[in-house]
Amino acid sequence: MSEIPLILWFRRDLRLGDQPMLSAAVASGRPVVPVFILDPETEALGAAPKWRLGLAVEAFAKALEGLGLRLILRRGNALDVLRTLVAETGAGGVWWSRLYDPASVARDTAVKAALKGDGIEARSFAGHLLHEPWDVQTGQGGFYRVFTPYWKATRGMGVSAPEPLPSRVRGLEVWPGSDRLEDWRLGAAMNRGASVVLRYQVVGEAAARAKLAAFLDGPVGRYSEMRDVPGVQGTSRLSENLTYGEIGIREVWHAGLRARDEGRAGAESFLRELAWREFSYHLMHHTPQITTGNWRPEWDAFPWRGDNPDAERWRRGTTGEPFVDAAMREMYVTGTMHNRARMIAGSYLTKHLLTHWKVGLDWFADCLTDWDPAANAMGWQWVAGSGPDSSPFFRVFNPAGQAEKFDADARYRRRFIAELSKVPGPEALAFYDAVPRSWGLAPDQPYPKPVIDLAAGRAAALAAYGARNA
Repeated sequence: MSEIPLILWFRRDLRLGDQPMLSAAVASGRPVVPVFILDPETEALGAAPKWRLGLAVEAFAKALEGLGLRLILRRGNALDVLRTLVAETGAGGVWWSRLYDPASVARDTAVKAALKGDGIEARSFAGHLLHEPWDVQTGQGGFYRVFTPYWKATRGMGVSAPEPLPSRVRGLEVWPGSDRLEDWRLGAAMNRGASVVLRYQVVGEAAARAKLAAFLDGPVGRYSEMRDVPGVQGTSRLSENLTYGEIGIREVWHAGLRARDEGRAGAESFLRELAWREFSYHLMHHTPQITTGNWRPEWDAFPWRGDNPDAERWRRGTTGEPFVDAAMREMYVTGTMHNRARMIAGSYLTKHLLTHWKVGLDWFADCLTDWDPAANAMGWQWVAGSGPDSSPFFRVFNPAGQAEKFDADARYRRRFIAELSKVPGPEALAFYDAVPRSWGLAPDQPYPKPVIDLAAGRAAALAAYGARNA
């Protein structure tokens, strides 16, 4: 049994179970040094995801302590930090779980090459996805550009069982020095909004596992019909946990399979949504430009507006369209937004207001605690019409019509919009405690008039689309 330590570089895999890297380290018998690095790529996260990441790191550190391990925190360039830790600990290898966004790929490729050049074992593991993006191919050996064939191809592909929680892991007798998490001030940019959003965060591996169990014990049965109704708890709400790796995707998948085999009606639909997450990563790997520019280059000439005063009203949840405003206010109060509401808010910005999807993408990247680079890019380009497997641009969601269909009792709108109730509820009022004071918003103000007439906005969008295709 080797006594030469392994450095385990954790990033978005902050869990002990369903953890291929950790399982391989345990099997090796070598002592491990768990590390989390606040590098420039991580520093670049938006306000809400960076704050939520700090909560995940804190919970993971406590979980490691239960195994007699210490999570070493260091700040700086990843390669520099890792080289320093190799020198301090005598480690012979650095292992990590793969990430797939362009910035992480560039960083990890450079780190692996440099460490191998130093004579240090550098090894990456799967763990964030069910299938590695390059393992799913069309019959011609290419990648999938449309979801339905992708789903048909992967639906029957085997997914290995998740590894159990380790009962014992070897650590060091003397640990290297570590930063203090509170000194990083990961939540600084959240300002006063942090105390509001904190109430809705379900942090850590045990909590994520309990959330999954509760979903499969109840809401999954009506998932197919209720997943689009934002006024009820009809979804798993696991997005925040999956994005930080607080629960493994294989664990979620196999739990969904068991629910399907037990006859729970919505389980198949739930599995399909997990595959949609996979598809977004499949596309980000093969076409990384999806995160920064139009996936369909023919949309580069479309006359979307850049940032503008109407988009600012969208950001502030004061468009005068209740379904759109409720969606934005839900994000400020809870840190997340119901998927149907994301579609409506995104369609309104890109079509009724003819504002570039990048404006919305960047704002969500700053405000969502469940921000995910692939899902955010895929979602915005889908609703804007510029992406793969997208909603046609001429499909313009009518917020009022969508509200009648998916929020018929106005429960969702009243929940988050104080101006619609004589006696607003606590969440509607919490919006005013979460947003910047500089916005000058107060619950006793009248509800704003609409930014644009819905029919006129739709007509303008279709006219712009028609001119583009003329």
